[in-house]
Amino acid sequence: MIIDFSLTQVTKIDNFKGGNKEIYSKMFTDEDNKIMLSVLKPGASIGYHTHEDNCEVIFMIKGSALINFDGNTERLQSGQAFYCPKGHSHDMINDTQDEIMFFAVVPQLR
Repeated sequence: MIIDFSLTQVTKIDNFKGGNKEIYSKMFTDEDNKIMLSVLKPGASIGYHTHEDNCEVIFMIKGSALINFDGNTERLQSGQAFYCPKGHSHDMINDTQDEIMFFAVVPQLR
């Protein structure tokens, strides 16, 4: 199955998970997965949250961001992936002067 994000409408989400500003996402969802191509502008963030029932994989396409993972801070750079296992917590902060673009997959674990 091909997911063509060039044919997908952009959704603006304010203060995602309690973060700052807005996230712009092109999303595909079904009963098994949420697959997103997203942009965070400078100063925007995804709030700190726990993956109670699922996990998440984020691949940074463009730019870099701070990731707070279970109380530890790391920098996710273009070409790197971040994995948040079920039961763990994270956020993502664009602390740069440029927008960042990332691809994220959140599988619905059963």
